[in-house]
Amino acid sequence: MRAHVLTGPGESAVREVPVPVAVPGEVVVDVERVGVCGTDVEFATGEMAYLHQGHAAYPMRLGHEWCGRVTAVGAGVDPAWLGRRVTGDTMLGDGTCRRCRRGQQHVCERRQEVGIRGGRPGALAEQLAVPATSLHPLPDAVDPVLGALVEPGGNALRAARAAAAGPGDRALVLGPGTIGLLTAMFLRAAGAEVHLLGVDPASLAFARALGFPHTWTADTLPDLPFDAVVDASTAAALPALALERVEPAGRVVYIGLAGTPSRIDTRDLALGDVTAVGVLSASPGLAATVAAYAVGEVDPRPLVAATVGLSQVGAVLAGERPPGAGPGPKVHVDPRLP
Repeated sequence: MRAHVLTGPGESAVREVPVPVAVPGEVVVDVERVGVCGTDVEFATGEMAYLHQGHAAYPMRLGHEWCGRVTAVGAGVDPAWLGRRVTGDTMLGDGTCRRCRRGQQHVCERRQEVGIRGGRPGALAEQLAVPATSLHPLPDAVDPVLGALVEPGGNALRAARAAAAGPGDRALVLGPGTIGLLTAMFLRAAGAEVHLLGVDPASLAFARALGFPHTWTADTLPDLPFDAVVDASTAAALPALALERVEPAGRVVYIGLAGTPSRIDTRDLALGDVTAVGVLSASPGLAATVAAYAVGEVDPRPLVAATVGLSQVGAVLAGERPPGAGPGPKVHVDPRLP
């Protein structure tokens, strides 16, 4: 089968690789759609920390935001999965450690991560093999575009729920990228008044086009009380700004990751009686995200600027916008295309 293989920083190609086999406990999926993520770009540049920590190594196959249809099941897997459209959890715990036994496989020390960690191939290929226990079924109302947005949506839903902002509350989201905009959508659906802070005029204009009129830069951010602040940026200085701008007894949520260490003053945290929450993965929020998409609680499809084939993945990872791309921050890949 065809797959996009990353062989080193800035080095990748579409190659013929062996088709996956449905070993016991696993299924094989025909991939319909894959999202390209900032994590994928970090692997492509060689900056991803896992490469330097021994958790990942080239060559590797990226792709952890995906959906598709089950075409084969291994021994011990319910045959009812055959033919079903699914997405899957990125985090695959060992199933035996204390964290996994407590239902927290997404922080298992020995976990694999699909397309990211532990040598588990990702979805930038015509087919993908994953454990049946990681699957989440997709109803007909969740089309391939939405299906490949379940994983980032799960992260955002968890961030929005951690912010605990609803009617009468004002929330500030730092960073109007994919995760920031998805978080804003879930906060809006919960009834909160949502504000976004960014640096790029185009991304802020896009946020306004999605129905978020309160968009700001650092120079224009008004002196308003924010009951919750979500840092969905990659800027090392913004975690401190989040703590600075949140109301006493409010909540700050950290889901963005900077390339260098961030610093906050925990005295501000304690003296403000502020609750701080970190969000690592979508795992605990996947099922709720599928349900939210299915009933139209949020519709993130406008975030997808373009859909390309495997042969264009290298250019996308290098930062090129596909011809005719829309204003959204996300690019999808259909492995069935050239």
